[in-house]
Amino acid sequence: MKTTVLLYNTCCIYEIVILNYFLNFTGKEVEFVSMDGTAITAMEGYSINISKKLSDINIDEVELFVIPGGNIAEINNEDIRKCLHKINANKGLIAAICAGVDVLDDAGLLKGIKSTHSSDPDVVVCDNIITSRANGYVDFAIETAKAMNLFESEEDLRETIEFWREHKRMM
Repeated sequence: MKTTVLLYNTCCIYEIVILNYFLNFTGKEVEFVSMDGTAITAMEGYSINISKKLSDINIDEVELFVIPGGNIAEINNEDIRKCLHKINANKGLIAAICAGVDVLDDAGLLKGIKSTHSSDPDVVVCDNIITSRANGYVDFAIETAKAMNLFESEEDLRETIEFWREHKRMM
């Protein structure tokens, strides 16, 4: 099973960096895709190579699909909606932050469920969908990692929260 991260020009990498760190640290396979398979330039100015185009992913292998925020005009289309519906039908985990949540909403995936569009928290986990406001990027990473069972124990989770959210020094 894979994590697929949809990247696009002007996406906000900072919103998904901690989550990507957790995924890589725990040995999860992560593939970066774009709509057409070409490299992208993120909002922060980073140029990022892409593994493949969206239409080439194997939906049955998607354990987690991540959509960062940014100017979503490039990705808010019928191709992504079809992809999201297939992943959702397979009960794959779908995580979106900031304007990425708008893509889920426009695809109709937020109808009838709790999300950051329908409630006040910075991060909401409902069934297999995780939504987050931009400023919730630390909790977004932690909640997504919890949903994927990436923490070895409650102590591992507690230490992660203390380090990333509470900024405590670790020995």
